[in-house]
Amino acid sequence: MEVVVVETPEEAARVVADAYTALLERKPTAVLGLATGSTPLPIYRELARRHREEGLSFAEARAFLLDEYVGLPPGHPERYREFIRAELEQHVDFALGAIVGPGDLDAAPLDAGPVYERMIRDAGGIDLQILGIGSDGHLAFNMPMSSLASRTRVKTLTTRTRQDNARFFGGDVEQVPTHCLTQGLATILDSFHAVMLGFGRAKAQAVREAVEGPLSSRWPASVLQLHPHATVVVDEDAACQLAFVDYYRTTYAGKPVGQGL
Repeated sequence: MEVVVVETPEEAARVVADAYTALLERKPTAVLGLATGSTPLPIYRELARRHREEGLSFAEARAFLLDEYVGLPPGHPERYREFIRAELEQHVDFALGAIVGPGDLDAAPLDAGPVYERMIRDAGGIDLQILGIGSDGHLAFNMPMSSLASRTRVKTLTTRTRQDNARFFGGDVEQVPTHCLTQGLATILDSFHAVMLGFGRAKAQAVREAVEGPLSSRWPASVLQLHPHATVVVDEDAACQLAFVDYYRTTYAGKPVGQGL
């Protein structure tokens, strides 16, 4: 996988937004994979700026979300669909209904996974999937020991995850759902280009294990070692444990002019 080390999340936003821009200019009907949480926010804000100031258009594009809580009613502020609506959708020009999450389907949670997989396949697959990495190496809600061959499915949230997310529910862990729907690791591997982001020293070990460690369900993000086009964009703190960081800097600096991520 390609590793790009940047100074700040804002620099990462420009690098990744360049990949979005090139894709949408080449293929206006591109299918995008969207992640939630604080990590991709700088990218979404840069994309909104480019739409507003430079005319970047999402009008013909489609998008699929990585995951969603089970049990929160439509419109609940902590639903990931609402996050995307607030942070990206309302600032650009996606067509009505162009963005869908696994919790939006007219299907019971246990049946939603296969339906969602079929929708992604029918759309032609995800052209560019944005990802964050957890401090324990998780991707989406694929926590440590998740199957590397997993597909979209219901997962039980760990106590640690619910405690970590309680801050979004007024500090009350009992308000955090106990289950979620998440794309699987094999689903993520099916994307044509996967871009994983990691910022801060708290992500350093997970980034090291994902990039340079053995392929293992202990560190789910290591599955990206199998991806034919995976890019890891990290800041200096998140890169601080990488043994081959000088090599990554050299190869990125030496890329042919005009070659993007």
